[in-house]
Amino acid sequence: MTPIDGSVLLGAAGLIVLVNWYFLFSRRGAPAVRAQATDGGVQALTVRVAGGYSPAVVEVERGRLVRLTFDRQEENPCSEEVVLAPWGIRRFLPAHQQTTIEFTPAEAGRFEYTCGMSMLRGTIVVK
Repeated sequence: MTPIDGSVLLGAAGLIVLVNWYFLFSRRGAPAVRAQATDGGVQALTVRVAGGYSPAVVEVERGRLVRLTFDRQEENPCSEEVVLAPWGIRRFLPAHQQTTIEFTPAEAGRFEYTCGMSMLRGTIVVK
């Protein structure tokens, strides 16, 4: 193996590690944003969808209706669907439009939601 081969191999391994870290671990330390209660007691929050979910961590109270509005600001096919598996929700997100999803979490805990390909990830913290 020549020094150039070794450099290419080392660079490729580094990129693999970086891509895996980005998609699997980079958002875990994101601060939680609490959904705001409306006059009717609904917990509401808008999540921007553009290369990921912002905010990436949403905090809600259990036993109360949650209304998340996903504002998709891109045409990337990866973000065209959102999956909230703990609540059995799978919804198409049209590009440059808002899509509202409602559910009532019954249990406290940390629950992950993803895009249809499981590359984009967000967390819902139920207290």
